[in-house]
Amino acid sequence: MHHRPAAAVTMRPPSRRALIAIAATVAILAPLGFFWQRSLVPGDLSPMAMGYADFGGGPAATHAHHGTKVGDLTGPAAGTPDVAVDLVARTERFEIPGRGPMDGFTLNHTSPGPRIVAEQGDLVQVTLHNDNVADGVTLHWHGVDVPNAEDGVAGVTQDAVGPGKSHVYRFVAEDAGTYWYHSHQVSHEQVQKGLYGVLVVKPTASDVIAAVHTYDKVRTVNGEYGERRVKAPGPTARVRLINTDNGPMAAWVDGAPYKVVAVDGTDVNAPTEVRGKAVLVTAGGRIDLEVPTTTAVRIGLGGGPTTLVIGDGDAPAGPEPRERVDLLTYGSPKPLGLDPAKADRVFRYDIGRRIGFLDGKPGMWWTINGRQYPDVPMFMVDEGDVVRMRIRNTSGQVHPMHLHGHHVVVLSRDGKPATGSPWWTDSLNVEDKETYEVAFVADNPGIWMDHCHNLPHAAQGLVTHLMYSGVTTDHHLGGAPGNQPE
Repeated sequence: MHHRPAAAVTMRPPSRRALIAIAATVAILAPLGFFWQRSLVPGDLSPMAMGYADFGGGPAATHAHHGTKVGDLTGPAAGTPDVAVDLVARTERFEIPGRGPMDGFTLNHTSPGPRIVAEQGDLVQVTLHNDNVADGVTLHWHGVDVPNAEDGVAGVTQDAVGPGKSHVYRFVAEDAGTYWYHSHQVSHEQVQKGLYGVLVVKPTASDVIAAVHTYDKVRTVNGEYGERRVKAPGPTARVRLINTDNGPMAAWVDGAPYKVVAVDGTDVNAPTEVRGKAVLVTAGGRIDLEVPTTTAVRIGLGGGPTTLVIGDGDAPAGPEPRERVDLLTYGSPKPLGLDPAKADRVFRYDIGRRIGFLDGKPGMWWTINGRQYPDVPMFMVDEGDVVRMRIRNTSGQVHPMHLHGHHVVVLSRDGKPATGSPWWTDSLNVEDKETYEVAFVADNPGIWMDHCHNLPHAAQGLVTHLMYSGVTTDHHLGGAPGNQPE
């Protein structure tokens, strides 16, 4: 059999159009690949390796705490606790009175967890046991300026407490006020699904607690849905409003005037009577109201069916007032105890948003000073520094900003100076296109998270740290314990 020789195949060079298309594809994909690769967050990341140091115009380092580990900055190791509590975290089904069963997390089989009450100066000891929460748990004492090792932030101040393990927190309840506690491990899921509770330091006989929490779109007060009633504790009540949700909440009183007597655990100087206005409770924040209760009153909690009625009989029910108490001008001024004009450090915390990748995922992501997590500024201070910070929001959404371990005083909003009672806060509602200037004294050494308390926002990268010179941590984000502080 004879075979014909194969015909020669002529390879034509790629056309100019094809070359242009290839070049364009490379020009597009190469930068995308670069930014994708750059966005990947190491699976075992030390907070010490995050971002870059921002010294706020102050000295680079004085090594005031050279060689200090976060683990050294503990509460009292000795002494019998005045308040001792054991909390067991579980994944389980629980009941929301007025609504029905809920799958989530509990502390001692309840959500919210047990109310912790201490007198000012008490040594508090809380032992956290993890029964079966797979991702691990921690407890953060929101608004309590505890020593750094007691702050309960997975990957920064401790490792997440895995199933079958325990962790002990010890701190002195130095400041009277209304606080709360919650997990700071996978907190955007664990808090919403039930791992939180109330902490009150120096309670009064007139206390009424109103801890507002939303479980899967079901708004509750003290873990219960709908109209809830409590007896009047006397002729007046101190209503301790606690917003454990991710967004701001308007609160008001139907049936009586009221006074705003404390914000985030700090008393208001010379509070005045309020009528026909609501007060905004920041996500994570607390507002204490003094309310006359000689007749039944209703506390409006953001609208909807869940309200709190104090006293017997019918209580009026009205819509949310259009006007709001402005804490910038409410009450009377008094000395701050610091001089912001002589600040040792001046920082800016500019919150923005841009399209890109975060840990390899495309989307719209938060930025701090134009930088994206984890390549964000670390605000460096020395102990004793007077610090000023400008918080500016141009991201298109509201952000409740929460600095751990410190309270800040508001100096101005959008350039308008504060003229009322000193507005000390640890959870500050910063609306889109708002700018706040705040100040504080760096008087609590450690490594402290400074983040948005809309917890999904923090999980999406709106988090950085206030870091004291010379303080280091051995804990890592990720790693074997699976630390996920947000």
